[in-house]
Amino acid sequence: MKTKIQWKLMFSYLALVVLIGLVIYLYLGYSLKNHLTAETRDNLVNEARLVKVMAAKEIRVMERDGFYLAQTAGREIKSRVSIINDKGTVVGDSELNVNGVRSLENHAGRPEIRQALAGDVGTSVRYSSTLGTDMLYVAMPFRTESAGGGVVRLALPLSSLDKAVSGMHAMLGAALALAVIFSLLLSYLLSLYISRPLRTMSAMASRIGRGDFSCRIPVAGKDEIGELGSVMNEMAKQMENQLERISAEKNRLDTILRGMGEGVVVTDENGFVTMSNPAFRTLFLPDGYEDGHSLFEITRQPSMFNTLRKVLKSREDIVEEIELGGAGEKHILVHWVPLVEGGTLLGAVAVFHDISELKALERMRSDFVANVSHELRTPVSVIKGYAETMLSEGSSLAPEKAAQFAGIIHNHAERLANLISDLLTLSRIESRAMAMEPMPTNIESAVNRAVRLLDQKWGVKGINVSSDDSLGKMPMVLADQQRLEQVLVNLLDNAIKFTPASGSITVSATDIGAHVKIDVTDTGCGIPAKDLPRIFERFYRVDTARSRELGGTGLGLSIVKHIVQAHGGTVSVESTPGRGSTFSFTLKKLAASPDKSESNVV
Repeated sequence: MKTKIQWKLMFSYLALVVLIGLVIYLYLGYSLKNHLTAETRDNLVNEARLVKVMAAKEIRVMERDGFYLAQTAGREIKSRVSIINDKGTVVGDSELNVNGVRSLENHAGRPEIRQALAGDVGTSVRYSSTLGTDMLYVAMPFRTESAGGGVVRLALPLSSLDKAVSGMHAMLGAALALAVIFSLLLSYLLSLYISRPLRTMSAMASRIGRGDFSCRIPVAGKDEIGELGSVMNEMAKQMENQLERISAEKNRLDTILRGMGEGVVVTDENGFVTMSNPAFRTLFLPDGYEDGHSLFEITRQPSMFNTLRKVLKSREDIVEEIELGGAGEKHILVHWVPLVEGGTLLGAVAVFHDISELKALERMRSDFVANVSHELRTPVSVIKGYAETMLSEGSSLAPEKAAQFAGIIHNHAERLANLISDLLTLSRIESRAMAMEPMPTNIESAVNRAVRLLDQKWGVKGINVSSDDSLGKMPMVLADQQRLEQVLVNLLDNAIKFTPASGSITVSATDIGAHVKIDVTDTGCGIPAKDLPRIFERFYRVDTARSRELGGTGLGLSIVKHIVQAHGGTVSVESTPGRGSTFSFTLKKLAASPDKSESNVV
């Protein structure tokens, strides 16, 4: 059963009032009793002091004068007065006659008497077996010159105190009952007032839920309810605008489907095409072909039609790959999804992705693995063969032969290490794991450092390596110094390998606007024109046998290309067989890249 918020508010107010009333009732009842008890005790103490003074003046003989003093004082102060000697014997009591007093037991063991005999004011609350009710006792010591010491004890029954407390409880209970009655009425009025705008909002929200977005909730205040009304009004406005946008989005969706590069087709539960976009029709339909035909009639692909049947039967997504053109010119990845609405199968949707380029990349990766395997096989085979020979012959192997074999193993191991290092470098560049940190760099300094790193190689062959005067006139470029040196070292090392003894290598630079072009020119054997387009490919060699003999891995120029491209530059080569080659690359000038903080990750 649904409970209205008005009653919830009303009951919450009432519960709060009742809770506060109970707390006040219990607290006041407890405090009142303690207060009355303490006040009565103080009064008895004051009265005991008066009786003490009287006892000290009037008592000459304890048994005689004590009895009359107790009777007299009891009538005046309306409390039970007892006179007790220092042995604990009661000699007078305002509530008893002489015989009654004599019949009382010794009071020396009573707590208030013990305290008084010890010299303090004794008080206690306990049950009186003589009067049959709870009593408040106050005892005070006194001393006379002739009769010696004794104790004055005053007692007051607590029944009157209990009656006063009970009366106060009755008054508090009546006040609490009146408070509950008035709070019930007030909470009803307050809940009615507070819930009225909420009921209005509920009615307006119901109209909005039925599609009437033109209605608005009246906002009378700036409290939370007023804010809620404003939010609901804004929501209705937004939903009205949203409906208009949905209509516009439908038109846009049609436009998007027409402009999609992936083919999209929708079929009914019988396999007939109900909607298709131009990309699908480009793949399968001739010009002027309309929707409404069977998918098999349109595509002539039995496997595709069988997949459609599986999707309609199982109501599960299916992904398949098909080839178009018989010879595999196009590879298409098709994603089938059942079209279900409210538990009813309406047909299927298929999206056609052209993955021909991905397939080409897979073939390139396969070729790369094959090339790597081929490059690794030779040094590994040589190392293994010579190592097995040295192991089999052992100590019978001549020292010069052992040294020769060790040298061969070392050379091929070094070649293998260089190949692995280049592979790792190339992999890091292509996977964008190598961070480039461009900074202002002097081209002449970078070239000089690269030349010094290779001075032993070109010095042994007697090659003249020189830097053109143009390098010192070039502006600063924005480059990663370490990677720039790697590019220069690879190009110079390549030039040294293929330049004959007494040849020359020249490094020069040209300012070409926003970039600086660096050229590495050699007088080597040159490169045939047919090989120039592929010279920067991985593992491509013009002269395979000679390149391997010189220790090349076939990856140096590929590394150069990727590093330069990561800097935003380009690489190129010009060569004439028998006359030498010129390898060129470009770098951004510092002035052309004012953001010196930029960095690339390759």
